[in-house]
Order: sequence, then structure tokens, then C-alpha cells
Amino acid sequence: MKNILSAIFIFKILLTACSKKESPGFAAEQDVKRNYDTIAVDSFSTGAVSVDIARKIRMSSPQYLDSVKQAKKLQEEESKLKAELEKENKAKQEEEKKKADAEKKKKSVETPSGPDSKTQ
Repeated sequence: MKNILSAIFIFKILLTACSKKESPGFAAEQDVKRNYDTIAVDSFSTGAVSVDIARKIRMSSPQYLDSVKQAKKLQEEESKLKAELEKENKAKQEEEKKKADAEKKKKSVETPSGPDSKTQ
């Protein structure tokens, strides 16, 4: 009897050990696959991007190029405004000089006639 009981016990252990295993839960069923590289890149390694290359990449971006164009337009507008202001200022100065010259001529014409009339 002991032999039969021990044989049944061993047979049950073998059946449970060789049976189909079920997953313990929901978390074990999901295999998460990463599509990106998780290896850290040292700044001195072959995969690292140098500062010059990163600068070139930034400078070739459309946003940077648009901002450069916009800055050039603003500078051109400012230079045009400055040129117009300079022309206006020159014109005003010339008019003032002409007025001053005209006043000097009037004074010079009036002053000699005044003393001549007094001496006669």
C-alpha cells in the first residue's frame, strides 16, 4: 500500500510539472519592444554630433532661414528710412542756409545805404 500511495504521489507530481503552463497575469502577456536605441552616446564617441555640425543643421532649418530673411528686410527698411531722413535733413539745412544768405544780403544792402545817407 505504501508503494502504491508513493507511486500515485509521484505520478501526480509529474503530471503537474509537465502540464501546460498558464501566464500569471495581464502584465506578463505584454512584451514591450523598443524601436529606438537606448545606448548612451558619449561626446567623444563616433556617434556623437559635433558642435559645428549641430550649428550647420540649425542654420539650415527653415525657421532659421526665415528669420534671417526677415532680419534682412528689417535692416533694408531701416536703411531706407535713414536715407530718407538724411535727404530731408539736408534739404532743410540747404533751405536754412539760403534763408540765412538772403538775410545777410538784405542786411548788407541795407547797411551801406544807411551810413552813406548820414555822412552826406
